Amino acid sequence: MNPAGIDPTVRSEQTHELQIQNRTLEMHLLQESLARAHMQQRLHEAEEQRLGLRVLRADRLRRKAERASMRARKALAVALM
Repeated sequence: MNPAGIDPTVRSEQTHELQIQNRTLEMHLLQESLARAHMQQRLHEAEEQRLGLRVLRADRLRRKAERASMRARKALAVALM
């Protein structure tokens, strides 16, 4: 028996099991981090797409308003003649 009264084979087996558990936990956390990063990227892409659609919609409405304004000006010009 060694001076501390601890069996060295039990100690190395426990250390090995702890290393395996730590590695498993690290892999699990790595997968979670990867999934989180993927979701963040998808959310960012969706937000960019929504912003682009809003810009397109605003541009269409602006052009529609300009056409309506031109029609009103023409109608006013015709009415004044």
